[in-house]
Amino acid sequence: MVMRYTLKTFGITRDILGGKEVVFEMDGGKVSELKSELMLRFPEMKTLNSLLIAVNNNYAEDDLIISEADEIALIPPVSGG
Repeated sequence: MVMRYTLKTFGITRDILGGKEVVFEMDGGKVSELKSELMLRFPEMKTLNSLLIAVNNNYAEDDLIISEADEIALIPPVSGG
């Protein structure tokens, strides 16, 4: 079943996906499947040394099942000094 997720993007993920909020359609419903699909459709994502996904303001484990109503954020590596 095709699901429609609204992804909030930050940092480099905003540049890669092309927007602050992106509607992303895919089959499946786990965080791990979302990560895999992002890497497949946006190969540049593979160059990130980490990618965290937050669901409803909490960092999500790969086996978490996500729904279309969830707030999903892509959190790229952060550098600072």
